[in-house]
Amino acid sequence: MSKVVLKLGDDVSTDIIYPGRFMATVLPSETPQYAFADLLDFNARLKQKEIQPLSVIVAGGNFGCGSSREQAASCLKGPEFIVIARDFARIFLQNSINLGLNTIICPDIEAEAGDELEISANQVVNLTQEKSFAITPLPRARQAIIDAGGLIAYTRERLMANK
Repeated sequence: MSKVVLKLGDDVSTDIIYPGRFMATVLPSETPQYAFADLLDFNARLKQKEIQPLSVIVAGGNFGCGSSREQAASCLKGPEFIVIARDFARIFLQNSINLGLNTIICPDIEAEAGDELEISANQVVNLTQEKSFAITPLPRARQAIIDAGGLIAYTRERLMANK
């Protein structure tokens, strides 16, 4: 079971997720401190480690639009967020897959901050609202990359299996 810690609307740009003024910081170990830096309360909770791993961010459509900055995905991977959105901007989605960020496409999702969710391979159940929503699965190859922890881990596994 996972808890929604942040609800966002449509067209959340990479500049909201990871503001451009922090672009000099690129190490995945350092980017999480700048996640949603302009959402001061949320960012403070994140920095103080008040947010549990596998907490959920719920968003509308076109999550991650804007620039192609990889830091927008890496800053969410560090705290092990699960991002559920109605749909994702193409480049953000591919960056997320490459980094192993758990991204879930759920076109009809309804959830509020504080709601408890149960996530399976084909649906999200909002236990608080007693509703369930179908997931649009990623292609098997893309899901395998996420499951491995990212493209580097996936490639390493494949190379080791072929020795």
